[in-house]
Amino acid sequence: MKAINLTKGGFLRRVANYEQSPQEWNFLGDKPAVIDFYAPWCGPCKTLSPIVDELAEEYEGKVDIYKVNVDEEQELAAVFGIRSVPTLIFVPMKGAPQKAAGVRPKSELKEIIDHLATENR
Repeated sequence: MKAINLTKGGFLRRVANYEQSPQEWNFLGDKPAVIDFYAPWCGPCKTLSPIVDELAEEYEGKVDIYKVNVDEEQELAAVFGIRSVPTLIFVPMKGAPQKAAGVRPKSELKEIIDHLATENR
């Protein structure tokens, strides 16, 4: 299983409908999520991409892992204030999402995801 590519429409249905609730974060998912904002021309993104896909496989059924191409989904990138790629957004079941820019080691990402998957149970 690879990370799921998200378009704006998919984001509005699966993650949060920021058009209906622009002032308030209302997460729509049934499990925590990680969103990788990337660009196909970005070297660090190419380094992170296989790690994100491995994590999608390892956490299948526990955490939803998505990818957003910032070149194709500029509005989503703007909504989240993405200034550099790769940028990961970690979305807990309750509370606001957290952002981390740059490539992170898989072990560090697993720690963050494990915390996401176990909090608010």
